[in-house]
Amino acid sequence: MDATVDEKLASKFATEKDSPYTRWVASEGLDIISGLYVPDLRALELKPWARREGYGVFINHDASRTSNDCYVCMIPAGGKLAPQRQLFEEMIMILDGKGSTRVWNDAGHEVTFEWQAGSMFAIPLNTWHQHFNLSGLEPAKFVSSTNSPPVINLYDDVDFVFNTSRDFPGRFDGQEDYFAAKKETKGLLLDTNFVPDVTTLPLISAKERGAGGGHIRFSMAKGSMNSHISEFPVATYKKGHRHGPGAHVIILSGEGFSLMWPEGEEPRRYEWKTGSLIIPPNLWFHQHFNTGSTPGRYLAFKHETVSIRNAQGVPKAWISRRIGGDQIDYADEKPAIRELFAEALAKSGVSPAMESAYEAELVSLPPLPA
Repeated sequence: MDATVDEKLASKFATEKDSPYTRWVASEGLDIISGLYVPDLRALELKPWARREGYGVFINHDASRTSNDCYVCMIPAGGKLAPQRQLFEEMIMILDGKGSTRVWNDAGHEVTFEWQAGSMFAIPLNTWHQHFNLSGLEPAKFVSSTNSPPVINLYDDVDFVFNTSRDFPGRFDGQEDYFAAKKETKGLLLDTNFVPDVTTLPLISAKERGAGGGHIRFSMAKGSMNSHISEFPVATYKKGHRHGPGAHVIILSGEGFSLMWPEGEEPRRYEWKTGSLIIPPNLWFHQHFNTGSTPGRYLAFKHETVSIRNAQGVPKAWISRRIGGDQIDYADEKPAIRELFAEALAKSGVSPAMESAYEAELVSLPPLPA
Protein backbone atom coordinates (compact mmCIF):
# COMPACT_ATOMS: atom_id res chain seq x y z
CA MET A 1 0.00 0.00 0.00
CA ASP A 2 1.22 3.53 -0.78
CA ALA A 3 -0.99 5.30 1.80
CA THR A 4 -2.60 7.52 -0.85
CA VAL A 5 -5.19 9.87 0.67
CA ASP A 6 -7.99 11.95 -0.83
CA GLU A 7 -7.22 15.31 -2.45
CA LYS A 8 -8.90 17.28 0.34
CA LEU A 9 -6.40 16.01 2.91
CA ALA A 10 -3.50 16.20 0.45
CA SER A 11 -4.27 19.87 -0.28
CA LYS A 12 -3.67 20.74 3.37
CA PHE A 13 -0.04 19.71 2.96
CA ALA A 14 0.51 20.92 -0.62
CA THR A 15 2.88 23.70 0.40
CA GLU A 16 5.05 21.20 2.29
CA LYS A 17 5.47 18.74 -0.59
CA ASP A 18 8.42 20.50 -2.18
CA SER A 19 11.67 21.34 -0.43
CA PRO A 20 14.71 23.54 -1.11
CA TYR A 21 16.38 20.41 -2.48
CA THR A 22 13.63 19.48 -4.95
CA ARG A 23 13.38 23.12 -6.07
CA TRP A 24 17.13 23.15 -6.67
CA VAL A 25 16.96 20.02 -8.85
CA ALA A 26 14.16 21.66 -10.87
CA SER A 27 16.26 24.81 -11.27
CA GLU A 28 19.04 22.66 -12.74
CA GLY A 29 16.58 21.68 -15.50
CA LEU A 30 16.65 18.01 -14.51
CA ASP A 31 14.04 15.43 -13.58
CA ILE A 32 13.76 13.34 -10.43
CA ILE A 33 12.82 9.72 -11.12
CA SER A 34 10.73 8.49 -8.19
CA GLY A 35 10.30 4.86 -7.32
CA LEU A 36 11.99 1.85 -5.84
CA TYR A 37 13.57 0.39 -8.94
CA VAL A 38 15.37 1.25 -12.17
CA PRO A 39 15.74 -1.71 -14.59
CA ASP A 40 18.88 -0.31 -16.25
CA LEU A 41 20.86 2.77 -15.18
CA ARG A 42 22.60 2.88 -18.55
CA ALA A 43 19.31 3.19 -20.45
CA LEU A 44 17.91 6.23 -18.61
CA GLU A 45 16.94 9.32 -20.56
CA LEU A 46 19.29 12.16 -19.62
CA LYS A 47 18.68 15.86 -20.10
CA PRO A 48 21.25 18.58 -20.81
CA TRP A 49 22.81 19.82 -17.56
CA ALA A 50 23.91 23.30 -18.55
CA ARG A 51 25.66 24.29 -15.33
CA ARG A 52 27.81 21.15 -15.33
CA GLU A 53 28.18 21.03 -19.13
CA GLY A 54 27.02 17.41 -19.30
CA TYR A 55 23.78 15.42 -19.14
CA GLY A 56 21.98 14.06 -16.11
CA VAL A 57 18.95 12.77 -14.23
CA PHE A 58 18.26 12.37 -10.51
CA ILE A 59 16.83 9.22 -8.92
CA ASN A 60 15.20 9.50 -5.48
CA HIS A 61 12.70 7.53 -3.52
CA ASP A 62 10.57 9.74 -1.28
CA ALA A 63 12.07 8.17 1.83
CA SER A 64 15.66 8.67 0.64
CA ARG A 65 15.62 12.23 -0.69
CA THR A 66 15.75 13.64 2.84
CA SER A 67 18.92 11.69 3.69
CA ASN A 68 20.78 11.20 0.43
CA ASP A 69 20.12 11.12 -3.31
CA CYS A 70 21.36 9.53 -6.49
CA TYR A 71 22.03 10.84 -9.99
CA VAL A 72 23.39 9.58 -13.29
CA CYS A 73 25.63 11.87 -15.33
CA MET A 74 27.11 11.59 -18.82
CA ILE A 75 30.24 13.32 -20.13
CA PRO A 76 30.22 13.60 -23.95
CA ALA A 77 33.04 12.05 -25.98
CA GLY A 78 36.17 14.16 -25.61
CA GLY A 79 34.34 16.40 -23.13
CA LYS A 80 34.65 17.48 -19.52
CA LEU A 81 32.34 18.67 -16.78
CA ALA A 82 32.60 22.17 -15.36
CA PRO A 83 34.62 22.46 -12.13
CA GLN A 84 32.54 22.27 -8.96
CA ARG A 85 32.95 22.38 -5.19
CA GLN A 86 30.22 21.55 -2.67
CA LEU A 87 29.53 21.45 1.05
CA PHE A 88 28.20 17.92 0.84
CA GLU A 89 29.77 14.51 0.30
CA GLU A 90 29.69 12.46 -2.87
CA MET A 91 30.50 8.86 -3.87
CA ILE A 92 30.87 7.90 -7.54
CA MET A 93 30.95 4.67 -9.52
CA ILE A 94 31.82 4.71 -13.22
CA LEU A 95 29.23 2.93 -15.38
CA ASP A 96 30.90 3.32 -18.78
CA GLY A 97 33.99 4.85 -20.31
CA LYS A 98 37.39 5.94 -19.14
CA GLY A 99 38.60 9.29 -17.92
CA SER A 100 40.30 11.26 -15.19
CA THR A 101 39.39 13.50 -12.28
CA ARG A 102 41.32 16.45 -10.96
CA VAL A 103 40.85 17.40 -7.28
CA TRP A 104 42.28 20.52 -5.66
CA ASN A 105 41.75 22.94 -2.78
CA ASP A 106 42.28 26.63 -2.10
CA ALA A 107 45.67 25.95 -0.53
CA GLY A 108 46.90 24.83 -3.95
CA HIS A 109 47.14 21.10 -3.24
CA GLU A 110 46.14 19.06 -6.28
CA VAL A 111 45.78 15.40 -7.26
CA THR A 112 44.75 13.90 -10.61
CA PHE A 113 43.83 10.24 -11.11
CA GLU A 114 42.42 8.09 -13.90
CA TRP A 115 39.36 5.84 -13.85
CA GLN A 116 37.56 3.26 -15.98
CA ALA A 117 34.24 1.42 -15.98
CA GLY A 118 33.80 -0.12 -12.53
CA SER A 119 36.00 2.37 -10.67
CA MET A 120 34.66 3.88 -7.44
CA PHE A 121 35.84 6.90 -5.48
CA ALA A 122 34.64 9.75 -3.27
CA ILE A 123 34.98 13.52 -3.60
CA PRO A 124 36.53 15.05 -0.44
CA LEU A 125 34.32 17.64 1.22
CA ASN A 126 34.31 21.07 -0.49
CA THR A 127 37.27 20.34 -2.73
CA TRP A 128 37.24 21.65 -6.26
CA HIS A 129 36.96 18.79 -8.73
CA GLN A 130 36.56 18.29 -12.46
CA HIS A 131 35.85 15.13 -14.46
CA PHE A 132 37.33 14.52 -17.95
CA ASN A 133 36.34 11.96 -20.59
CA LEU A 134 39.59 10.62 -22.07
CA SER A 135 37.86 8.98 -25.04
CA GLY A 136 37.20 11.01 -28.15
CA LEU A 137 34.80 8.39 -29.47
CA GLU A 138 32.58 7.21 -26.59
CA PRO A 139 30.71 9.05 -23.83
CA ALA A 140 31.53 8.35 -20.19
CA LYS A 141 28.77 7.78 -17.67
CA PHE A 142 28.73 7.55 -13.88
CA VAL A 143 26.25 7.05 -11.05
CA SER A 144 26.64 9.08 -7.89
CA SER A 145 25.15 9.28 -4.42
CA THR A 146 25.41 12.42 -2.28
CA ASN A 147 24.08 13.73 1.01
CA SER A 148 23.06 17.00 -0.63
CA PRO A 149 19.33 16.84 0.35
CA PRO A 150 19.78 17.53 4.09
CA VAL A 151 22.53 20.07 3.40
CA ILE A 152 20.52 22.05 0.83
CA ASN A 153 17.37 21.77 2.93
CA LEU A 154 19.22 23.00 6.02
CA TYR A 155 20.79 26.12 4.50
CA ASP A 156 18.31 26.85 1.68
CA ASP A 157 21.13 28.83 0.09
CA VAL A 158 22.57 27.27 -3.07
CA ASP A 159 25.29 29.91 -3.37
CA PHE A 160 26.55 29.04 0.11
CA VAL A 161 26.51 25.29 -0.61
CA PHE A 162 28.43 25.55 -3.90
CA ASN A 163 30.55 28.68 -3.49
CA THR A 164 31.98 28.75 0.03
CA SER A 165 35.77 29.10 0.20
CA ARG A 166 36.79 26.74 2.98
CA ASP A 167 39.35 23.95 2.95
CA PHE A 168 39.00 20.90 5.18
CA PRO A 169 42.62 19.70 5.43
CA GLY A 170 41.55 16.88 7.74
CA ARG A 171 39.58 15.47 4.79
CA PHE A 172 42.02 16.32 1.98
CA ASP A 173 45.45 17.94 2.07
CA GLY A 174 46.85 16.99 -1.32
CA GLN A 175 48.42 13.65 -0.41
CA GLU A 176 49.96 12.17 -3.57
CA ASP A 177 48.57 8.71 -2.85
CA TYR A 178 45.11 9.94 -1.82
CA PHE A 179 43.43 8.15 -4.73
CA ALA A 180 45.81 5.19 -4.88
CA ALA A 181 44.21 1.76 -4.48
CA LYS A 182 44.95 0.34 -1.02
CA LYS A 183 44.52 -3.13 0.47
CA GLU A 184 44.55 -2.63 4.27
CA THR A 185 41.34 -3.68 6.00
CA LYS A 186 40.01 -2.96 9.48
CA GLY A 187 37.52 -5.72 10.13
CA LEU A 188 35.18 -5.54 7.14
CA LEU A 189 36.27 -1.98 6.29
CA LEU A 190 38.69 -1.42 3.39
CA ASP A 191 40.73 1.70 4.15
CA THR A 192 40.90 3.33 0.72
CA ASN A 193 39.55 6.30 -1.24
CA PHE A 194 39.68 4.58 -4.65
CA VAL A 195 38.73 1.16 -6.02
CA PRO A 196 39.96 0.46 -9.58
CA ASP A 197 37.21 -2.08 -10.33
CA VAL A 198 34.34 -2.96 -7.99
CA THR A 199 33.47 -6.04 -10.06
CA THR A 200 36.75 -7.84 -9.28
CA LEU A 201 37.61 -6.51 -5.80
CA PRO A 202 38.34 -9.40 -3.36
CA LEU A 203 35.75 -9.64 -0.59
CA ILE A 204 35.78 -10.90 3.01
CA SER A 205 33.65 -13.81 4.22
CA ALA A 206 30.40 -12.65 5.82
CA LYS A 207 28.55 -15.79 6.89
CA GLU A 208 26.25 -13.71 9.09
CA ARG A 209 24.36 -12.59 5.98
CA GLY A 210 23.82 -16.17 4.87
CA ALA A 211 24.49 -18.17 1.68
CA GLY A 212 28.28 -18.20 2.03
CA GLY A 213 28.63 -14.69 0.64
CA GLY A 214 31.42 -12.12 0.68
CA HIS A 215 31.27 -8.53 1.89
CA ILE A 216 33.42 -5.42 2.15
CA ARG A 217 32.66 -1.94 3.46
CA PHE A 218 33.95 1.55 2.64
CA SER A 219 34.06 4.94 4.34
CA MET A 220 35.84 7.04 1.74
CA ALA A 221 37.31 10.54 1.97
CA LYS A 222 36.74 10.49 5.75
CA GLY A 223 33.05 11.18 5.11
CA SER A 224 29.87 10.33 6.96
CA MET A 225 28.46 8.48 3.96
CA ASN A 226 29.41 4.86 3.47
CA SER A 227 28.96 1.98 1.07
CA HIS A 228 29.48 -1.75 0.79
CA ILE A 229 29.83 -4.52 -1.77
CA SER A 230 28.18 -7.91 -1.26
CA GLU A 231 28.35 -11.05 -3.36
CA PHE A 232 26.54 -14.39 -3.09
CA PRO A 233 26.97 -17.64 -5.03
CA VAL A 234 24.92 -19.11 -7.87
CA ALA A 235 21.54 -20.60 -6.86
CA THR A 236 21.58 -18.95 -3.41
CA TYR A 237 19.88 -16.03 -1.72
CA LYS A 238 20.63 -13.67 1.15
CA LYS A 239 18.71 -13.33 4.38
CA GLY A 240 15.85 -10.87 4.48
CA HIS A 241 16.51 -7.74 6.52
CA ARG A 242 15.53 -4.08 6.90
CA HIS A 243 17.22 -0.79 7.75
CA GLY A 244 16.76 2.94 7.44
CA PRO A 245 16.32 4.91 4.19
CA GLY A 246 18.82 5.78 1.53
CA ALA A 247 20.50 2.55 0.36
CA HIS A 248 20.95 2.69 -3.42
CA VAL A 249 21.71 -0.91 -4.47
CA ILE A 250 23.47 -1.13 -7.85
CA ILE A 251 23.74 -4.59 -9.41
CA LEU A 252 27.32 -5.21 -10.58
CA SER A 253 26.98 -8.77 -11.87
CA GLY A 254 24.54 -11.64 -12.10
CA GLU A 255 20.82 -11.99 -12.66
CA GLY A 256 18.01 -12.48 -10.20
CA PHE A 257 15.28 -10.74 -8.33
CA SER A 258 14.65 -8.95 -5.04
CA LEU A 259 11.61 -9.00 -2.79
CA MET A 260 10.68 -5.89 -0.82
CA TRP A 261 7.84 -5.39 1.61
CA PRO A 262 6.75 -3.32 4.61
CA GLU A 263 6.03 -5.41 7.68
CA GLY A 264 2.62 -7.03 7.52
CA GLU A 265 2.27 -6.88 3.73
CA GLU A 266 3.03 -9.27 0.90
CA PRO A 267 6.43 -9.01 -0.84
CA ARG A 268 6.76 -7.18 -4.17
CA ARG A 269 9.13 -8.64 -6.74
CA TYR A 270 11.73 -6.71 -8.78
CA GLU A 271 13.82 -8.44 -11.48
CA TRP A 272 17.43 -7.34 -11.80
CA LYS A 273 20.52 -7.69 -13.97
CA THR A 274 23.83 -5.86 -14.32
CA GLY A 275 23.09 -2.13 -14.14
CA SER A 276 19.77 -2.36 -12.28
CA LEU A 277 19.13 -0.13 -9.25
CA ILE A 278 16.99 -1.00 -6.23
CA ILE A 279 16.15 1.47 -3.44
CA PRO A 280 14.59 -0.21 -0.37
CA PRO A 281 12.29 2.29 1.38
CA ASN A 282 12.65 3.10 5.06
CA LEU A 283 12.30 -0.05 7.20
CA TRP A 284 11.01 -2.22 4.37
CA PHE A 285 12.25 -5.79 4.51
CA HIS A 286 14.13 -6.84 1.40
CA GLN A 287 15.84 -9.99 0.19
CA HIS A 288 18.06 -10.68 -2.82
CA PHE A 289 17.97 -13.91 -4.90
CA ASN A 290 20.57 -15.08 -7.45
CA THR A 291 18.95 -17.04 -10.29
CA GLY A 292 21.71 -16.50 -12.86
CA SER A 293 24.73 -18.53 -13.91
CA THR A 294 27.34 -16.34 -12.19
CA PRO A 295 27.73 -14.99 -8.64
CA GLY A 296 25.50 -12.03 -7.86
CA ARG A 297 27.38 -8.91 -6.75
CA TYR A 298 26.03 -5.48 -5.83
CA LEU A 299 27.23 -2.13 -4.54
CA ALA A 300 25.13 -0.23 -2.01
CA PHE A 301 25.67 3.52 -1.66
CA LYS A 302 24.34 4.59 1.74
CA HIS A 303 23.86 7.39 4.21
CA GLU A 304 24.64 6.59 7.84
CA THR A 305 20.92 6.93 8.67
CA VAL A 306 20.58 3.49 7.02
CA SER A 307 22.48 1.84 9.86
CA ILE A 308 20.26 1.39 12.86
CA ARG A 309 22.84 0.02 15.28
CA ASN A 310 22.85 -1.74 18.64
CA ALA A 311 24.85 -0.51 21.65
CA GLN A 312 27.93 -2.34 20.32
CA GLY A 313 27.80 -0.48 17.01
CA VAL A 314 26.61 -3.51 15.02
CA PRO A 315 23.96 -2.74 12.38
CA LYS A 316 20.69 -4.38 13.44
CA ALA A 317 20.30 -5.56 9.83
CA TRP A 318 23.04 -8.08 10.70
CA ILE A 319 21.33 -9.30 13.89
CA SER A 320 18.64 -11.97 14.19
CA ARG A 321 15.10 -10.83 14.88
CA ARG A 322 15.08 -13.52 17.56
CA ILE A 323 17.27 -11.27 19.75
CA GLY A 324 15.89 -7.89 18.72
CA GLY A 325 17.64 -7.33 15.38
CA ASP A 326 16.23 -6.71 11.92
CA GLN A 327 17.44 -9.81 10.02
CA ILE A 328 15.12 -12.73 9.30
CA ASP A 329 16.78 -16.10 9.87
CA TYR A 330 16.29 -18.70 7.17
CA ALA A 331 14.55 -20.87 9.75
CA ASP A 332 11.92 -18.16 10.28
CA GLU A 333 11.17 -17.12 6.71
CA LYS A 334 7.84 -17.97 5.13
CA PRO A 335 7.78 -21.30 3.22
CA ALA A 336 6.61 -19.36 0.15
CA ILE A 337 10.08 -17.75 -0.07
CA ARG A 338 11.78 -21.07 -0.76
CA GLU A 339 9.04 -22.16 -3.13
CA LEU A 340 9.33 -18.93 -5.13
CA PHE A 341 13.10 -19.30 -5.40
CA ALA A 342 12.89 -22.94 -6.49
CA GLU A 343 10.33 -22.05 -9.16
CA ALA A 344 12.55 -19.28 -10.54
CA LEU A 345 15.58 -21.58 -10.74
CA ALA A 346 13.57 -24.42 -12.31
CA LYS A 347 12.99 -22.28 -15.39
CA SER A 348 16.73 -22.57 -16.04
CA GLY A 349 16.93 -26.21 -15.03
CA VAL A 350 18.83 -25.39 -11.82
CA SER A 351 18.18 -26.54 -8.25
CA PRO A 352 18.69 -24.34 -5.16
CA ALA A 353 22.09 -24.63 -3.46
CA MET A 354 20.84 -23.57 -0.05
CA GLU A 355 20.93 -26.71 2.12
CA SER A 356 24.41 -26.02 3.48
CA ALA A 357 23.39 -22.46 4.38
CA TYR A 358 20.29 -23.67 6.19
CA GLU A 359 22.34 -26.21 8.13
CA ALA A 360 25.16 -23.77 8.98
CA GLU A 361 22.65 -21.34 10.45
CA LEU A 362 21.38 -23.92 12.94
CA VAL A 363 24.77 -24.07 14.69
CA SER A 364 24.43 -20.55 16.12
CA LEU A 365 20.70 -19.89 15.76
CA PRO A 366 19.35 -18.14 18.89
CA PRO A 367 16.30 -19.78 20.48
CA LEU A 368 12.91 -18.39 19.67
CA PRO A 369 11.73 -15.80 22.20
CA ALA A 370 9.17 -17.06 24.69
